[in-house]
Amino acid sequence: MPMILSTVSTGAGLATANLVSGSAFEYMRQQSIISMGWGESVTGGFMTLQGGSDIICEEHEPAILTRYPIIPDEMYFTDVLQQGDRLVARFRNPTGGAITTKGVVQISPT
Repeated sequence: MPMILSTVSTGAGLATANLVSGSAFEYMRQQSIISMGWGESVTGGFMTLQGGSDIICEEHEPAILTRYPIIPDEMYFTDVLQQGDRLVARFRNPTGGAITTKGVVQISPT
């Protein structure tokens, strides 16, 4: 099962357009079920999750984690993506300090 493990620091007042950008699995190779867990190092940031044309979760505050989310307990988001769909995990940091996000994406081809 393909997986993406992501750790990204987003500076104060900035946004990261896609936390999984550049991954070999950013674009689905075939229809797949994805399961994701995301966390931030401190409170204050906001995430939006999108798969193809599906908005999986609109701007929300991720859990506070200093480690990767635990599989399967903290994998809160699931969706079915079609071949060619792009997975996008946006993070916005309106605070006065940098925030680190950690995420796990499991991809199960169907």
